[in-house]
This record gives sequence, C-alpha cells and structure tokens, in this order.
Amino acid sequence: MLATLLAAGGVLDPKLLIEKGGLWLLVLIVFAESGLLIGFFLPGDSLLFIAGFLTSPAAKDLPAFASVAESFHPNLAVMLVCLFAAAVAGDQVGYLIGRRAGPALFRREDSRLFKQQYVLKAEAFFERYGPKTVLLARFVPIVRTFAPVVAGVGRMHYRTFVLYNVVGGFVWAVGVTLLGHFLGRIALVRDHIELAILAVVAISLLPVIVEVARHRLAKRTTTAEVAP
Repeated sequence: MLATLLAAGGVLDPKLLIEKGGLWLLVLIVFAESGLLIGFFLPGDSLLFIAGFLTSPAAKDLPAFASVAESFHPNLAVMLVCLFAAAVAGDQVGYLIGRRAGPALFRREDSRLFKQQYVLKAEAFFERYGPKTVLLARFVPIVRTFAPVVAGVGRMHYRTFVLYNVVGGFVWAVGVTLLGHFLGRIALVRDHIELAILAVVAISLLPVIVEVARHRLAKRTTTAEVAP
C-alpha cells in the first residue's frame, strides 16, 4: 500500500499507528515531530489526513479502514484541539532546546538518526525566509522538526516565534485533519484514498512553492533594477 511505502516499510504506517495507539499516540507523534530532534522521521502529514478521514462516516465503508474506524472514533472537536495544542507545544519545546543547546547543535556529529544536513537545511530556510520559516516549515518534512530548534539557536524574538508558531500549528494540524475529514465524504476521494494522501502532501507544499516563487521574482526584480 502507498501509505506503507510512505511510512518506512509499514513500521510507521499511519493507519497502523492510529489503530494501535489511538488519539494519545497521535498527539504524541505530532508533538514529537513538531520540535523534538528524534521526531523528524514520523509521518505527520499523512497521519493527520488519515486521522481526519477516519472520523468521517465514509471510513467504515472501506474494508481497509473499517476495523480502524470502529476502534478510533474520538470527538472531532476534541481531537482538533489536542492536535493543535501538541503542534504548538512541540515547537515551543524545540525552541527551548535550541536556546539551551546553542551552537553545540551545529557541532554535533552525525549518527544513525541525526544528520548535520537536517540542521543546515533548516538554517538555510531561515536565511531565505526569516521568521516566516516557522510557519512555512510546517509543510516540509524534516525542516518541520528542526526549524523551531534553529529559531531558538538564533534567538529569534520570542513573541514573533510564538505568533508564527500558533498560526502554523493551526493551519497544519487543524487544516490537514479537517481536509481528511471532509474529503472523506466524497466518493471519488474515498475510493482513491491513497492517491488523495499523496495529493494532500503535494498541496501542503504549496505555501512553500509560492514563497520560493515570490522570493526568486523579487530577487530578479532587484537585479534588473540594479543592472542599468
């Protein structure tokens, strides 16, 4: 299955995680992926989308999801609040880790899980987009985990960080989950749920794509103005 391929050979299959751990494991994963250095490999986007899909009545009509939908039926509003809180709290912890770890994070040696390139990638985002990185990074795997840490290392103004953290946490955690809930009611999406997951991941990258396009356009405009 596509979800299995996306999730490290099935060990981190979003459907399996929800079936075995329920809402609390879902909340823990969102928290870990949002700011704990060990959470970068977790399947955040697909996990949120499937969690939302499972709360729609249509999920019980699909044999592949029927058993999970029977055991996983939290109140949608409660789930959204919990996921939003976990996303925001995860970034806050990541920021504090960065403030305390400081430059030591950039000197840490590569290991089986940690790669120095992850930190450098997040740092490159900050150099290009500034504080907006905290919001944009929500939709970029790996960068999502390391962005708040790098913000802490760079001692980004705390109020600015909190603002982008709250907005980004809401758009990502609540938005992607609701997308799964409402799209699950559409027959075409329900019958091709795995393709829908890929589409959601692609769509979630749109804010980043738009920002990259704007950045390059502004750079070209500046270059053109200086050239004469």
